[in-house]
Amino acid sequence: MPVITDGICVKGERKEKNWKGTKFEEPYKKAVERFRKDVMGRPDFDPATLLIWGTMMGMSVLQIMEDVEENFGPEGQRVVSEALRKVGYDVARQSFENAKFPEGTTDIEKTSFVGTWINTVLWTSIEKPEILNEDECIFDILWCPHQDVYKPFDCRVQRYLVEGIRRYFKEKGEINFDVEFKWIIPAGAETCRFRLWRKKKGEEDQWEKYSKILEERALRRWKAKKAQE
Repeated sequence: MPVITDGICVKGERKEKNWKGTKFEEPYKKAVERFRKDVMGRPDFDPATLLIWGTMMGMSVLQIMEDVEENFGPEGQRVVSEALRKVGYDVARQSFENAKFPEGTTDIEKTSFVGTWINTVLWTSIEKPEILNEDECIFDILWCPHQDVYKPFDCRVQRYLVEGIRRYFKEKGEINFDVEFKWIIPAGAETCRFRLWRKKKGEEDQWEKYSKILEERALRRWKAKKAQE
């Protein structure tokens, strides 16, 4: 399947005027600065090797999660998922602790702009965002570094990282929006479609609800293994 090209990458421009004045910070700043200064411009450096390295790291985390779940059950699952949430929380802190938005930026713009940063910087993906109204926005991931190696169930590694990011914003009391995916590339869709909307008082968190469904599905494997022993 060819990559759709009408989205934006990390230096892409959005149509909203407040996007130009929005400022976030790159996480892992020292490592990024060293890479740009000493490595990126070398004629013998092939940036595609970063994809190889990142894929290996991602698959390593996935393998750890699967093996820990299968061997240690619910407690192992809790330990690994919480570790991923901690990483998500920390990368959100580094990125958004000193975030700056132009005066007049609406809540839905802030939510969508944060999503673009997460998608194009932290996820290194190509994104096509759209604000639907003051309470809802969507984005399509047109290309993701993991799409050719992940199976649909594997995307929950990113799900726990997202939960860590959302935990950061919940603690700050900012941008109280829920999120759900509608379809994903590893399941055969053309894009990964995500919807974000303003949560109503008392509304159940749909992202965390579906996380629990996936956790239960994974633990059924552990129970099946125990039954065979």
